[in-house]
Amino acid sequence: MDDIVILQAGATLSAPALALRPWCVEDIAALVDVFRDPALRRWTSSAVENEGDAMRWVRDQERGWAAGNRFGFAVLEARPESGRGQLVGHVVLKEVASGKPSAEVGYWTAAHARGRRVAPRALETVTRWAFDVLGGDALERLELLHQVDNPASCRVAHKSGYGLDTVLPAAPPSFPREGHLHIRRRDA
Repeated sequence: MDDIVILQAGATLSAPALALRPWCVEDIAALVDVFRDPALRRWTSSAVENEGDAMRWVRDQERGWAAGNRFGFAVLEARPESGRGQLVGHVVLKEVASGKPSAEVGYWTAAHARGRRVAPRALETVTRWAFDVLGGDALERLELLHQVDNPASCRVAHKSGYGLDTVLPAAPPSFPREGHLHIRRRDA
């Protein structure tokens, strides 16, 4: 699965096509640059301060793919003129286990790409992939968690068909505030 590329069409003038692929060492410089954004750092549990941190982060993503329990994708905006893509986000399917009826999804969007529907489009692509390709019949639902004071994540969840299920109590240190649990079922 290391060479998987999930391409998403649907480009418009305001929202270029996206390509999703596993993270690789070539993404390190862009990852460090993206993590300079204070808003991104506020909502993620990862700390990417320098190239060493970025290398560890990429290697963690690679280990998840190798273990088959965490599938992190670099989200790139297609740049046909250069043959390359610009890093615009991250989407992940995690806590995957054979026969387990649920898994979790997560995402973030680079500051320069916000407002262009990057997160909902990438999340929809990975959701379809999880249910259609990866999950077989055992995967029944995907869960999306975010802090209650993150309205942007709430909007992404709703745009992507993840309905609000419940409000979760704070669970420091990972979730220092109450959280929303959104769920999308296979048959939705």
